[in-house]
Amino acid sequence: MKHCYHLLRRSFVSPKPFSISFGLIVFVVIVFPLIGFCQFAPPAGQQGSDAIHADSSILINWAKSVTVQRGLQQIDDASYGYATYGTDANAAAKADGLVVSLGDGGHAILQFDFPLFNGPGPDFAVFENAFDDHFLELAFVAVSSDGQNFFTFPAQSLTQTEEQLASFGTLDATKIHQLAGKFRAPYGVPFDLDSLSDDPLLDKSAVTHIKITDVVGCLDPEWRTLDFEGRSINDPWPTPFPSSGFDLDAVGVIHDASNLHLNSISYLDFAVWPNPFQTGFSVEAEIGSMIRIFDLQGRSMCEQKLNDAQVYIETSTWHPGMYVVEVDVKNQKQYRKMIKQ
Repeated sequence: MKHCYHLLRRSFVSPKPFSISFGLIVFVVIVFPLIGFCQFAPPAGQQGSDAIHADSSILINWAKSVTVQRGLQQIDDASYGYATYGTDANAAAKADGLVVSLGDGGHAILQFDFPLFNGPGPDFAVFENAFDDHFLELAFVAVSSDGQNFFTFPAQSLTQTEEQLASFGTLDATKIHQLAGKFRAPYGVPFDLDSLSDDPLLDKSAVTHIKITDVVGCLDPEWRTLDFEGRSINDPWPTPFPSSGFDLDAVGVIHDASNLHLNSISYLDFAVWPNPFQTGFSVEAEIGSMIRIFDLQGRSMCEQKLNDAQVYIETSTWHPGMYVVEVDVKNQKQYRKMIKQ
């Protein structure tokens, strides 16, 4: 989307009347059709997806405790009662398919062993139990550094709003951004604290709570929920079942204070450069170290023992994106995150 906005902006920036008219033609003939093709990350397993597998080595911790406030099974008809499926504890620890259902507009607040911090790339991932790439139940994600003031990620939904999605309707993940639930299990949606505006009430270096709030997918103005830009979010509704609403499986941590502790172990220090990289990068570490490199879905890209102090990793066939370098020496591990452009 950002690329499309830049194209649109350049179409109108010109001091000459003729150029302005030409810019309008470019907008109508070229840029306007492009807007329809501006998409977000596709489903897990497809090229360009940022889905994170539950077994990915990028995940270093999981939520320790969860408190859930359930919503109704159907927000406009209290006779169905509240969602009841699962227990709060199901959303603690690693993603395993055991979930707690939030109900319409219900929410869960998760806490952790260590505060999360804003590191390079995504900082945590939220897991739901969707069984395929299209039947998706969505949720807002917010964070807090004091347990009182929460800041919500700027979600976007480009799904059509002319017709209500039915209870078992389908969604296109490429039309959804910064909403939990857009990937099937066991893949999580990544969230980067850099996406939040700076605020004196939020310490991005010490996030202690994460709040997951079910999106009420109803298009009725009385009950609907809106994305960051004021659009109605259309997801399968109603779901008048005990498992109503977003089914929270887990929240996995990528950056927290435990990782900072690992970084303080001096004999594990190693160097990687350049970062970002294009066709390859070098790793320098203690001789005898085992080097492993993974993508965000936990797939091994490279594994070798360091027989010299420095090794060059060739990456010309890798897709652009984020990778994790793990150096293991004396049964202790340290990580660096690398970006391929």
